[in-house]
Amino acid sequence: MTSSPDALTATRGRALFWASGICAAALVLVPLWMLTGNPAVLRGHPLLPALLVTAAVVGLLWGILLWRRRSTSRKRSVLRLVGAWAGRVAVLALVAMLVWLNPFSYRPAGAAEAAAGVSVVDEPTAIVMAPEGGRASKGLVFYPGARVEARAYLDILKPAADAGVLVVILKTPLNLSLLDGNQARGTMSAHPEISTWTVGGHSLGGVSASSFALANQDVDGLLLYASYPLDSMRDRGGLNVLSISGSEDGLSTPEKIDASRELLPVDATFVEVQGGNHAFFGNYGPQPGDGEPSVGRDVAQQQISEATVAFLTQREGR
Repeated sequence: MTSSPDALTATRGRALFWASGICAAALVLVPLWMLTGNPAVLRGHPLLPALLVTAAVVGLLWGILLWRRRSTSRKRSVLRLVGAWAGRVAVLALVAMLVWLNPFSYRPAGAAEAAAGVSVVDEPTAIVMAPEGGRASKGLVFYPGARVEARAYLDILKPAADAGVLVVILKTPLNLSLLDGNQARGTMSAHPEISTWTVGGHSLGGVSASSFALANQDVDGLLLYASYPLDSMRDRGGLNVLSISGSEDGLSTPEKIDASRELLPVDATFVEVQGGNHAFFGNYGPQPGDGEPSVGRDVAQQQISEATVAFLTQREGR
């Protein structure tokens, strides 16, 4: 016994209706979950909250439209039906992308310390740590790692600000520095009092910092946290480079760091933190795929901060 064309159309319509309802609900619930459940979303670059609000509004309007048309059954050609299902799959892929973009939020390693002698200003697209008196002549622009909140690097970079360096931690679009690799230029333009600029970054942020340093001759230094460049910088003259890595890093492995020596200037300095892993270069908790550390976070971060301060303060600009 075969189904009538009208019954088949009704069955397909109900299936598409429920699929649409699931998609509309996901577009509303996932953004609400991220906006209310993760403080890093609202503390970061405004692009992600704007994207989430837009998705939620679209999902809400779609849900209202579905409810008003709940009793309507429309005949669709095979081509239109395939297109409708493909659209629902695309929406679910978008929702999955939003979930993936949920950033690693700042997790203080211990009791939060007051930034004595340092001014901390939280701007829409950056966090600025200025030394006491605001008379710095050296500056660091830092790109966070992929999907890591900018605030996660405050503790490890604060000693540099204490030592007299202007530190600017960028809030990158969607927490992906590659979406605006030239973002450091705005910071440099906003602080003409700085005569010696270093760009740096953690993981993917270090890739962006490397590309920026390669293309901009007014950058004097490159600071890499568990990172390496994609292109050769061997012929980039006048650039001081410090690469700090962890011996137990499961993402930017020691083998990858060692291979990066061929891409960096011959006088680049390499420091390996024994027992440190990828997530020790910021305070945002464990990271999937990372190695197991064999040393305390505080011990590793003290070494990272000390090497950073020495690099930023002991060299002279052009």
